[in-house]
Amino acid sequence: MELSLLVLFWYGILHAFGPDHLTAIADFSIGKNKRKTLLITSLFAIGHGLSLFLFAKVLETVAISEDILAYGDIISATVIIMMGFYLLFMVTSDRIQLRKHMHEDKEHIHIWFGKSHEHNDDTVAKTSSLSLGLLMGAGGVRGMLITLGAVQGGMVDFTMVTAFTLGVMLVFGAFGMVMLYINTNFLGNLTNVRRAFTTAGVISLVVGTNILIG
Repeated sequence: MELSLLVLFWYGILHAFGPDHLTAIADFSIGKNKRKTLLITSLFAIGHGLSLFLFAKVLETVAISEDILAYGDIISATVIIMMGFYLLFMVTSDRIQLRKHMHEDKEHIHIWFGKSHEHNDDTVAKTSSLSLGLLMGAGGVRGMLITLGAVQGGMVDFTMVTAFTLGVMLVFGAFGMVMLYINTNFLGNLTNVRRAFTTAGVISLVVGTNILIG
């Protein structure tokens, strides 16, 4: 059993390196501080693991064709493309805001979507990252079931999914730290913030479209 968990943990690491996953993490982590970045990446990983667990349990008892399972990839790609359009819309409609202030002799930068006098509490971002993880989990069902079949006859339990989720969370957290470095060192003014969101939006469209036509 220990070997099975190690295999699933490693598979979670490899799975997390998918360009669609890293693109989603980048989209949600831009402009966030360390605490929010870690929370968002963790919620995404948890949502991803729960989604795969639920799908895998269903597929244990219900025979579903490969053609239907392929729709999971379409869902993931569509979500990424929609995020790309959303980010580009925020940039072109001048709805990305930045405000600086001093707190305990340290400069703090706040970046948010909306009108200049509105500053949300990132509740939407946290909820969206969990929901996105759940949705995009559909895209990894086939690969995970193949791995499960290899290590334990295709049977799924929560411990196995936890091992997979921890692998995913490790990569997402590390990539979140990369995004935090970018936030801290390169997003000190509104021009750079808008460039970063534009880049993230374009990459989202490219990655999502490539999945659809691949």
